[in-house]
Amino acid sequence: MLRIAIQKSGRLSDDSLKLIRECGISFLSSTLKLKTEATNFPLEILFLRDDDIPGYVADGVADIGIVGQNVLVEEGMQELTVESLGFSKCRLSLAVPKGDEYTSLADLEGKNIATSYPNLLQAYLKERGVKAHIHTISGSVEIAPSIGLADAICDIVSSGSTLISNGLKEVERVFKSQAVLIANQALSQEKLQLLDKLLFRIHAVQRAQKAKYILLNAPNHKIDEISALLPGIKSPSILPLAEEGWSSLHSVVNEDAFWDIIEKLKEAGAQGILVVPIEKMIV
Repeated sequence: MLRIAIQKSGRLSDDSLKLIRECGISFLSSTLKLKTEATNFPLEILFLRDDDIPGYVADGVADIGIVGQNVLVEEGMQELTVESLGFSKCRLSLAVPKGDEYTSLADLEGKNIATSYPNLLQAYLKERGVKAHIHTISGSVEIAPSIGLADAICDIVSSGSTLISNGLKEVERVFKSQAVLIANQALSQEKLQLLDKLLFRIHAVQRAQKAKYILLNAPNHKIDEISALLPGIKSPSILPLAEEGWSSLHSVVNEDAFWDIIEKLKEAGAQGILVVPIEKMIV
């Protein structure tokens, strides 16, 4: 059985469980339970503090884990990374009281900065030649300036609403982060095979999230022109319609280029364009 560690609560936990379910893996979860087993895949899920996950995986208590890249780099365990997962994106940012004048990072020279990520912050400041006093605290970092503990903070930011509600403004982005899958470096051959099976499912879900399935009708004399706009995985599927001289084209469009392609399809004579989300995509 493969043992995976995920954060026990919060957005990263929700996104991780969503991915596991999208991989077709069923399990019962409860806020009162610290572990659970899948019912249709050899997987045991451990619910842990995010800061503990890299250590648990490195020590072999858990075989794999899903953790924020910021935590992994802060702990100096980047070598555990298997791949980036593309969700729970956030940033580690410097913030100061909104009433303070701020022109550049040099304004923080000799100032007190509170953070839960001293290593990442220290590396950022050192690279830019700024010396500041770093105060390491855990939790409630945003309150530090208002109680006189620090002149600035360095903390994780998603929307920025927490900073605003605490009278702070974001002034520098220190590190961009997202969820990453990590693995113990001494997994048995059997567990590596299970990890490969899980990765196969994850990749199918990830590809589907970046693509749309598109169906459209086109006059036959326009098929070559329209097909050139729809590469899909290999080439579009073309089916004749009941109305003579018309065909239906089916293909896959990348999410990033979707709207540009739709406009070009309409200009080329495509009609009745339908766009359908894809649940899984296996190539």
